[in-house]
Amino acid sequence: MRVLVIEDHLELADTIAEMLRHEGMAVDVANDGEAGLHKAQVCEYDVLVLDRDLPKLHGDELTARVIESGARSRILMLTASGDVRARVEGLSIGADDYLTKPFAFAELVARVRALSRRARPALAPVLEVGGVRLDPGSRLVTRDGQRLDLSAKEFAVLELLMSSEGAALSAEEILAQAWDDTVDPFTNVVKVIVSRLRRKLGDPPLIETVSGGRYRI
Repeated sequence: MRVLVIEDHLELADTIAEMLRHEGMAVDVANDGEAGLHKAQVCEYDVLVLDRDLPKLHGDELTARVIESGARSRILMLTASGDVRARVEGLSIGADDYLTKPFAFAELVARVRALSRRARPALAPVLEVGGVRLDPGSRLVTRDGQRLDLSAKEFAVLELLMSSEGAALSAEEILAQAWDDTVDPFTNVVKVIVSRLRRKLGDPPLIETVSGGRYRI
């Protein structure tokens, strides 16, 4: 899951980003509306978490322009106003959800996850392939009933491969969906993570390397 946080309060933006990364999401950050719009146009995000009252480009205008572009990103709008009219305005502009500051971080995570499911084709709530069972909600992975201890990136890559329904993914496609925009495009980190996953998943082998250096389950 890839998320863009657009928030001009630097400390809050960093806190939200770290919290979402802790949940295994790839998160980028922008601190004004113009920078946020640029990132949203360059990269494909599942969810945008944006403050409504942004400098340089207001959150309402940013939302309208993202929607006009045809992007599939879902939008969670944050605001300091608890006024019902303000919430109605935000939703009528095209935001998918609305959260009033201050908010509980657990609720923010739950809302982002719910929106991400709407941004993608519907998937089974629990993925199962070759004796491996992956539950995105509880972040639990088992194989033949045995729990596997996976890092956040290992979990993210395994979820991508299991949800691709047999399609092969290139390292570039995996990087684009499981890492943020600071990652070196020439890194071999995907190869390293796949190697770790193979070791932890055990036998019989589940992840296959196909022509062109792509991976599939």
